Amino acid sequence: MASIASSFIGIKSPNPFWLASAPPTDKEVNVVRAFRAGWGGVVWKTLGEDPPIVNVSSRYGAYSYQGARVAGLNNIELITDRPLEVNLREITAVKKQFPDRAMIVSLMVPCEEESWKRILGRVEETGADGIELNFGCPHGMSERGMGSAVGQVPEYVEMVTRWCKQHSRMPVIVKLTPNITNILGPARAAKRGGADAVSLINTIQSIMSVDLDLMAPTPTVDGKGTHGGYCGPAVKPIAMRMVAEIARDPECAGMAISGIGGVSTWRDAAEFMALGAGTVQVCTAAMTHGFRIVEDMADGLANWMEEKGHATLRSFQGAAIPNFVHWEDLNLNYKIIAEIDQDLCIKCGKCHIVCEDTSHQAIGALRVEGQRRYEVIDAECVGCNLCMHVCPVDGCITMVEHKTGLPPITWKEHPNNPMRRPLEATPAE
Repeated sequence: MASIASSFIGIKSPNPFWLASAPPTDKEVNVVRAFRAGWGGVVWKTLGEDPPIVNVSSRYGAYSYQGARVAGLNNIELITDRPLEVNLREITAVKKQFPDRAMIVSLMVPCEEESWKRILGRVEETGADGIELNFGCPHGMSERGMGSAVGQVPEYVEMVTRWCKQHSRMPVIVKLTPNITNILGPARAAKRGGADAVSLINTIQSIMSVDLDLMAPTPTVDGKGTHGGYCGPAVKPIAMRMVAEIARDPECAGMAISGIGGVSTWRDAAEFMALGAGTVQVCTAAMTHGFRIVEDMADGLANWMEEKGHATLRSFQGAAIPNFVHWEDLNLNYKIIAEIDQDLCIKCGKCHIVCEDTSHQAIGALRVEGQRRYEVIDAECVGCNLCMHVCPVDGCITMVEHKTGLPPITWKEHPNNPMRRPLEATPAE
């Protein structure tokens, strides 16, 4: 039988599904409910130093698209607004009650060594399994010199990570901000600082929408709005690319990754793990569907692993990384052509319209015995996949390999690549 038990930087949990640092992990009552529902671990909502944070109302904005109520979620909530002493007491109690679950504590304090040293000692006393350094929050805290203000400066990432490794026996996970040009800069800095792992992505700076009556960004607070952090299913492609970049980077080799960003199903989790993640963290899906979604996630992952012959999570972790290459490493002589299953086609014509208007005029609109019929013009089809993606019927349009008889060739090898041309000899002076 396939086992979904997880061992991540020495932290064991019955499954790789952890709740991310967020409102669902802000109180003992929530975390106990989560563990009873089956979550493998939690990252307790970010703690800071007293006095407590003051939050605003309202705090969330949602992006809905074609019937999906929460395709993306925006929040302007800050770190925990509960006293540090209360949080530490509750963390201690929950860890004693659930010793087999992963208990990670997220931290954010001013960028001063003494501040970090002070809070690290108090967190160690709770019996927590590890800490996560919140270098990702893009709103409210970043304006105070914390969160993404640290995560965007590799030198600060390395410095604070090193402090935490020096002043704590707990494993250190560095949570990275996606609000940066190149994720490898802070990831490599975390590795240099001694981080055991990185987690990513944190939320993306965003304005969810504008209330055209109030003329203010949403969510609004007394008629005004601000930028917030974007998360949910819509950010998954961005998150996976950044996870994969770190997983294949030689300078980050050996550093574990906890994947975050739009994980809503077992398949999402499997994809993150195939790209190198050891665990996944979930927030928006739990906030929109409740804690019991973990049952489907765990069962689905175990069933898929059983079907594919994966006995453990490690057997497929990172398996997709060798196939994640740079564009210039792709085979330019590989060709696919669209094929329409006429038995499934509902004659809506959408494939023809989008190909005619915006692509390569490769789908003909015909009349056969008085009926509409759409057929691919093989000689014009470039295999772009657009028709397949817009077709409303699953499996109606598929992409079929077309044998060209040509050997594989990449852009690195292609004769049109100017980098392959020999440099002209410089005339002697």
